[in-house]
Amino acid sequence: ADVAGLQWIINGYLLTLAALILLGGSLGDRYGRRRIFNLGVIWFAVASVLCAVAPNAEILIAARVVQGIGGALLTPGSLAIIEATFQPDDRGRAIGAWSALGGVAAAIGPLLGGWLIEAVSWRAIFFINLPIAAFVVWGAARHVPETRDPTITGRLDFPGSALASLALAGLTFTVIQAPEDGLDSPLVLAALIVGLASAVAFVFVERRSPEPMLPLSIFDSRQFSSANVVTFVVYAAMGGVFFFLVVFLQVSLGYSPIAAGAASLPITALMLAFSPRAGALAQRIGPRLPLTLGPIGIAVGM
Repeated sequence: ADVAGLQWIINGYLLTLAALILLGGSLGDRYGRRRIFNLGVIWFAVASVLCAVAPNAEILIAARVVQGIGGALLTPGSLAIIEATFQPDDRGRAIGAWSALGGVAAAIGPLLGGWLIEAVSWRAIFFINLPIAAFVVWGAARHVPETRDPTITGRLDFPGSALASLALAGLTFTVIQAPEDGLDSPLVLAALIVGLASAVAFVFVERRSPEPMLPLSIFDSRQFSSANVVTFVVYAAMGGVFFFLVVFLQVSLGYSPIAAGAASLPITALMLAFSPRAGALAQRIGPRLPLTLGPIGIAVGM
């Protein structure tokens, strides 16, 4: 694939993930979080097979777009399941472990992927999702209780779902494609206009909907809004670092894929060791100090 094709192999997944993740969370609240989570895992696994057998870059990009739909179904459900299942006293440690293992997966992925590319084939990085998905579905069916939001009584908010998906898809596409084509590109400009118009319409519709997909009143809480801003900035920084670190090591310094992946192992070890403890600490002393010191530490590291 050329550079643009390689970019969309990565970003095709992110586009549908971002566009549909609000809908995925809403479906889990309404129809059962475990059910939608398992559906997302199975969908992701089937799309991984399509990626692995893709005969060319175009089909691989399309399969990655399909894979993002599965990611949108399973990602919000995982944290919602923890919130609904664990008692308040244990919730901080559980969320800390969830965060730690998510960080470990993001950091160890380049190492495992690099080894598979060198030892087997690039197709193996998609096939490896199959046994993991099977284990997750089995574990969820055996150990995770089904939960729903008991306050939801009406039908699904179809206008809000459609507008949220259009807004997120348009804005995400703009962010992905504008650096290459420029904001004056007709396609990029159209995506930006559709994204912004849909976002404005989404706010208007949700304020008047009797059963909104995203109750905007939750943003009246300064604590909730601040925590979301911190999460956005921190994960954007960490995601960017993991991606560009691996690319820099391989392209600029000539590391092999497996060596570039191994360079992220210290981050993996530290996150695995301290995230559950940080969750327990936040449970005991409150979130303000960890949410202050954590971003400062990340900023110093950057």
